[in-house]
Amino acid sequence: MTAFSRFLQTRVGRVGSVLLICACTFFVHLGAPEVGLMEARNFVAAREMVAGGSWLIPTMNGALRLAKPPLPTWAVAALQTLTGPTDNVGILRLPAASMATLLVFFFWGLARELTRWLPGEEEEPGRTAWLAAVVLASSLLLVTVGRDGQWDIFSNAWMVGCLWLLVHGLRTGALGAYAGAGVLLGFTILSKGPVALYALLLPFLVVYSTRVSPRPVAMSRLGVGTLLFMVIGGMVGGFWPWYVWSHVQPEVLAVARVEVASWGERHVQALWYYLNFPVFTGVWALIALVSLVVPYARRRAAGYVPYMFCLGWLLLTLVLLSVVPEKKERYMLPLMLPQVLLLTGLLRSWETTFRSSAASRSDRVLVRLWGGLLLIVCVALPVLMLVVALPGFTRAEMPFWLVSCVAGILGMLTWWFGFRTIKPAGLMLVSVILMGSVMALLMPAYPQWENRKAEAGIERMQDVRGKLDDKPYRWYSLTTLHIKQVWAAGRTVPRWQPDTTRLLATPIVIINSQPTVSAAALGKQLPPITISKVDSFYVGRDQKSEQLFVFLVRPLL
Repeated sequence: MTAFSRFLQTRVGRVGSVLLICACTFFVHLGAPEVGLMEARNFVAAREMVAGGSWLIPTMNGALRLAKPPLPTWAVAALQTLTGPTDNVGILRLPAASMATLLVFFFWGLARELTRWLPGEEEEPGRTAWLAAVVLASSLLLVTVGRDGQWDIFSNAWMVGCLWLLVHGLRTGALGAYAGAGVLLGFTILSKGPVALYALLLPFLVVYSTRVSPRPVAMSRLGVGTLLFMVIGGMVGGFWPWYVWSHVQPEVLAVARVEVASWGERHVQALWYYLNFPVFTGVWALIALVSLVVPYARRRAAGYVPYMFCLGWLLLTLVLLSVVPEKKERYMLPLMLPQVLLLTGLLRSWETTFRSSAASRSDRVLVRLWGGLLLIVCVALPVLMLVVALPGFTRAEMPFWLVSCVAGILGMLTWWFGFRTIKPAGLMLVSVILMGSVMALLMPAYPQWENRKAEAGIERMQDVRGKLDDKPYRWYSLTTLHIKQVWAAGRTVPRWQPDTTRLLATPIVIINSQPTVSAAALGKQLPPITISKVDSFYVGRDQKSEQLFVFLVRPLL
C-alpha cells in the first residue's frame, strides 16, 4: 500500500480529497458562462431585496415574485449585503456552488448510513461512502447544476441532508436527528416548494419501508420522531407560504394556477425522456450502465451497497419523474443519487477482485472497455480543440499545449492502469483528474465559445448601460422586457403604464421595440415633454435578433 493510499484512508485525507474535487468542479472559473434565464430571475430578485425591497414578499423587476420560494434568493441577497451590490456572476454563484458542495457531504453521510452494516465495510470501513461522494462530486449533471445560481441545487441539497438525518434517526431513534431532518425539510420547501418531496423524499421512503430496506427501523421512538420531523418541517417550510397568503392572497392564487397549469403545458417531453440518465454521470457513464445490468452487477455490488434498495429507489424515482409532462435535464438530479450508489458498489467490487486476482473474464473486458473510452477521450481532446478552433487554444498558444500535456499524461496513466496492470482504482483516479482538468483548463474558453457566432460591433444592453450608468435616470419599457435584459440593465425597468406612471422633474429612459415613440403612447395627462432617440441595442448576439430602441424623455420646464 502506497503512502497516498494510506493517506486516503485517514479522515483528513478523505475530507481533503472531496473538498479539492468540489473546488475544481464547482468553484473554478465560476463566472465563465453568461447568466441563464433562471439565474437572471434569481439575481434580479436578490438585487431588488438589497436595494430596499421586501425580503418576505420579493419582487422581480418591480412585480411580485411568488412563483418560487425565496431561500435561494435570500442566500444571494445576504451575500451581497456582505460584499456590496455586484454584477460579478462568479460571486453571485457562490451560494449555489457552496450548496453543491454541501450536497456532496450530505450524500457522503447518507451513503455511510446505508452501507455501514454491509460486508464490504469490514475490508475498508467508510471507503464505499467516501468513494460515492467522490463519484457524485465529479458527475456531469451535478457539476452543471451546481454551477448554476438557481433553485434546484438548493432544494436537492437540503433534501439529501434531510434523508441522511432521517435515516440516522430511523436507525438510532435519536430525536435530535429527527428534529434536524425536520429543519432541513423546511429549508427544502423554502427552496422550491414540494418538488424535492415528490422527487426525492417520496420514492426513498416508499422503498425504505419495504423488505429491501438496508436495516430495520428503531421502533422505540418512531412515532415521536416522525411527529417531531413533520411538525418542525411544516413550521419551518410553511412560514413563508403562510405569510404571503395572509398578505397577498389573490396574487398567490393566481400564481398557483399558472404554476399548476405549467406542469402539463410547458417543456412537455415524451414519457421516455429521462431514460438516458446514466449518460449524465459523465466520465462514469459506462459503469453506470453496467451497474443497471442486474444479473451481472447485483452479486458483485451487493456486498458494498444495498443493491436492490438502490435499484428500487432509482426505478421509482424514474417513474415518478417520467409521469410528469414537464421535463428538463436538471430535473434528473434525484436520479443521480441511487445511480451513483449502484456504480460505486460495482467499482468497489472491481477494486477487491482485481486486487486479489479473482476478476472474471467479463470483469476484465469491462474494465478494459472503460480504460479504452478514457483513452479515446484523452487522445481526442487536443484534436477537438483544433477541429472546433476553440478560442485561445490554437497551436500557437500555451493553453493548447498545457491541455495536450495533461491529456497525454492521463492517456499514459489510462493505458497503464487499464491495459498494462488493470487497476480499477487507477482508472478512478484518472476519471476524477480528467473531469477536474476539463473544468480548470477549458472553462476559461467558454465565454468565447458562447460568443463564437456573435457579430462584432453590435451593441447590447450592457453597452447602453455603460453610457447611461452615471445619469440619475429612471428606466421604463413600453414592451415586455426579457428578464435577462433587466439583469443586464443593472436596475429595475418596469413596464410604463400610461396615465398612471408619474413623470418626474428629471428625465427618464424609455425602451421600445419600435424606432419611434409618440407622446400619446406615454399617456394623455403628461406635461409638455420632448422625446429623443439616443441609442439602440440587440437582444441577441447578431442583427437577426430583436432590436430595441432607447429614448430619453425630458419634461419641458
